[in-house]
Amino acid sequence: MTKQQVAELKDSTRADKLAHLFPSEPKFRLAQIEKALIGKAYENWQQLTELPAPMRELLAKELNWLTFEPQVVLRSKNNDTFKAALKIPAGEFESVLMKNKRGSYTICVSSQIGCAMGCSFCATGKMGFKANLTSDQIIDQYRFWHHFLASNPDSFDGEPRISNIVFMGMGEPLANYINVRTAINKLLKYSDLGPTKITVSSVGVLPSLNKLLDDPEWPNVRVAISLHSADSQTRADIIKSSVNGFLDQLKDWAIRYSDLKGNRKHHVTFEYVMLNKINDSVEHAHKLGKFAKSIGGKVKINLIPYNYTGDVYRCSEEDRFNAFMQTLKSYHIDTTRRKNMGSDINAACGQLITLRAAG
Repeated sequence: MTKQQVAELKDSTRADKLAHLFPSEPKFRLAQIEKALIGKAYENWQQLTELPAPMRELLAKELNWLTFEPQVVLRSKNNDTFKAALKIPAGEFESVLMKNKRGSYTICVSSQIGCAMGCSFCATGKMGFKANLTSDQIIDQYRFWHHFLASNPDSFDGEPRISNIVFMGMGEPLANYINVRTAINKLLKYSDLGPTKITVSSVGVLPSLNKLLDDPEWPNVRVAISLHSADSQTRADIIKSSVNGFLDQLKDWAIRYSDLKGNRKHHVTFEYVMLNKINDSVEHAHKLGKFAKSIGGKVKINLIPYNYTGDVYRCSEEDRFNAFMQTLKSYHIDTTRRKNMGSDINAACGQLITLRAAG
């Protein structure tokens, strides 16, 4: 292979690169490589002993093991959350590993560097949009943490395995639709994760939300909507990307989603960051309760304590938080409060930006 041919591979996926490197190899051999990369906690090409030595040598020469350069990993004081800074030519992004209530681990992956959605309470939103991550860069966050757990088994309590993935890191996943879809399908194919163990969170990109309902290639994973207010004006005040008529359009989408995919494990989930005296009044709770009930079917609401990001907002006072939650429960809606994890290393919800910027 000439240097020019190798250079032309830079912007293609790893699968494309493998096909170029080994044009005479059968498809099963190339699939075998991807299966080993995702399914095994290896740390270099030489460990793929499923492959002949000459193939491993060529791979080590021509392809980086990871599609990013790990910079540093921070550990929370509670030893239940880890945050990694990962570097590509377009800049740095972050990925988070968290212990979950089942004793295994969830990874919070990023899909973009920065974000264009303009949520005023989110550190990533203040960055603006920098770049989409490729499907390989998304997948490699799983590979990075998979090896991290496997190589340090005595450092972790419980079962040191990844049981869940949430697309709740930097960026808006549905604004990077194709790469996110490709990454999820490969993770489902080559890892031990099932579709109910992966959640894609979106602030509500309506064209993409509508598209996935009719897309035969969209995986049957969970979808969560970052709603943050069922009052149109309040939502517009805190989320710059919110559009006129958003709530009505979201309601229509949620009804169709529930009809098409709704069951005990696939239901409409709304995420709601609690901002003191902004969106946390009992009146706001009633609006949210009525909105959720109007959808029908099973709806879950996840209340998220606001994590400070250097702006004017504060987390809801405890009495306001409790009153809001009890009001929702009066509508017989499944309502939970998210546990705050990793705030001491700026790894909690809304805090991801870069380790350099976070200080």
